[in-house]
Amino acid sequence: MTSDTATSRLLELFQQAMNDSTLIKLRLSDLRQHPQGLQRIEARPLLLKNHPHLSVVSRFATQEMTKNFPQDQGWPELLQLLADHAHTAFLETSAGSFQWQRHTNQRTSLSRQGKPKPSPNTTPTGAKPSDALILSTGHQRHKKRFVAQDAPFLHRLGITDERQQIIPSMPRKWKQINKFIEIFDSAWSSTADHNLLLNTTPSDHTHRPLHIVDFGSGKGYLTFAIHDFIHRQSGTAPVVTGVELREELVAFCSQAARDLPGLHFFQGDVQSFQPEQVDVMIALHACDIATDFALHTGIRLGASVIMTAPCCHKEIRPQLKPPAPLSAMLSFGVHLGQEAEMLTDSLRALWLEAAGYETRILEFVSLEHTSKNKMILGIKKPANAHKQHQAREQIQALKTFYGVEKHTLERLLNASPSST
Repeated sequence: MTSDTATSRLLELFQQAMNDSTLIKLRLSDLRQHPQGLQRIEARPLLLKNHPHLSVVSRFATQEMTKNFPQDQGWPELLQLLADHAHTAFLETSAGSFQWQRHTNQRTSLSRQGKPKPSPNTTPTGAKPSDALILSTGHQRHKKRFVAQDAPFLHRLGITDERQQIIPSMPRKWKQINKFIEIFDSAWSSTADHNLLLNTTPSDHTHRPLHIVDFGSGKGYLTFAIHDFIHRQSGTAPVVTGVELREELVAFCSQAARDLPGLHFFQGDVQSFQPEQVDVMIALHACDIATDFALHTGIRLGASVIMTAPCCHKEIRPQLKPPAPLSAMLSFGVHLGQEAEMLTDSLRALWLEAAGYETRILEFVSLEHTSKNKMILGIKKPANAHKQHQAREQIQALKTFYGVEKHTLERLLNASPSST
């Protein structure tokens, strides 16, 4: 097909694919003389709150931006780009794929590529029922989000704009928030108190609000997120306290939380704020031994879930005496530092196990001010004397092997033996 009828036909096919829910993607490339230097743009179908949208990814020389538009609002911008700047377009639908080109003499052409693909709204013959989950609109598996993108707190904290779209500089923070809630949701569901997150009636006397403390809450991204998630899940606002030393951040978060029941912010640190009850203890900014104080608080109060992301390990390193088999390897300062960090967090994890927690060490999304991406997760379990005794033996073996004589978490726990 030649002449500009090709462009009209491409647009017809695109519009029809959107209407029939058979669109897979539309890509415009070889964009020329674009005032902002746009190089390529790709649109895919997306379901948001059960309504069809277009997810449009714009690629520039040094950055990538994603915007989601209601389906009837996203395509005019694509049409304008096609008319003014694009020299190549590729349309993929379950009815077939089509290649559009603008040639040097401004002549356009449209050709069909390959074979038709199965409709994204049908399950192929012989497929398992679960396969239908993968064949969502546009052959695209939509990642589950644990935080609703229209949550008001996201806009208050500068993560979304007025249209509830993620601000271009905030995708990493958006990912971190969802990963954090995903970890919490998985951990909480395996605790003995998991039914506290179930919807209950006022006559259910076993239901009470969860008590959560977030030490080093910063600008409150995760503090607001866990409050919002639990409120949406249970229908009851939890009691959440963000603890932060910086006065300006406490003031900012307090103002943003002014109409959110149960969400409060306290100016202080892990040693100055002493809660009486904690179901979930969070400390993702606790530097050096502040992590130990936070862990002690969670253990002492019997928190069901403990979430820490330690950084700035300093206490163990000067004590560490490299064992003979490792002396050559640990003669390098960077290796010694890494070994001290691994030993410190291993001791912390074992002390949690000695206190009756199932402990995991996993990767998390690194925070703004540190590249560290480790999380120590503790989930309270029924007492198991054998496992707890075994954990204490392992602690002693590690301390002897590396010559460690003191550890803040051990000192704190020994001062309150009832916690272990």
